[in-house]
Amino acid sequence: MDVQKINNALFSTAYLPPVEYFVYLLLSENIRIEAYETYPKQTYRNRCYIYSGDGVESLHIPIIKPRGNHSKTGEVLLCNSQPWQRNHWRAISAAYSNAPFFIYYSDLLKTIYHKRIDSLLDFNTNLLNELMSEIRIVKTIGFTDCFVKRVADGIDFRTIISPKYTNSSVLSEISFPYYEQVFEHKHGFVKNLSILDLLFNKGPDTKEYLLECATNVEPNPRKDKQP
Repeated sequence: MDVQKINNALFSTAYLPPVEYFVYLLLSENIRIEAYETYPKQTYRNRCYIYSGDGVESLHIPIIKPRGNHSKTGEVLLCNSQPWQRNHWRAISAAYSNAPFFIYYSDLLKTIYHKRIDSLLDFNTNLLNELMSEIRIVKTIGFTDCFVKRVADGIDFRTIISPKYTNSSVLSEISFPYYEQVFEHKHGFVKNLSILDLLFNKGPDTKEYLLECATNVEPNPRKDKQP
């Protein structure tokens, strides 16, 4: 499949990112993750959305900001005094234990939830690397060494990929084809959930699904159209 590549791409860190995050990873070269932004609230950086028996469920990682509202993303710590890892894994297992490919990936992911990791950025990166490996996405991802105000000859995904941001002036809208989901008989098809939903339901066909999504995206990273 032919897709248009994005020369430079700047992403935020994200916890079990949505499907669109991986679509844009496939489209992008020279990928970096922002580590020096002032940590924003209510984003995918410490939350994800899965599909449970009750519908869409948000999993939120409790965090500690060492310098309060002036904390940088790379400084943010996990609040490991709370049993969030155990609770999240239980929620994921309850939601996807009947998914066709849950058994193939559960042990690998469960291992990460039993590791002692203090940094949010490190935890998200561990998960991201494992997921990319399983999906067969071969990309080199770097990190910023200072805050980036504007992306040259590329696209800034830090705000584009957001639970609160649904439209972009620099990208055409992604079309998410239907695939079978565990609880669709109760709540219908729900698009663009955490990549876990796609992986547990599509398994080795996950990358092909992402590529199909990517063929519909027409990036236009003109500076005058940056959000």
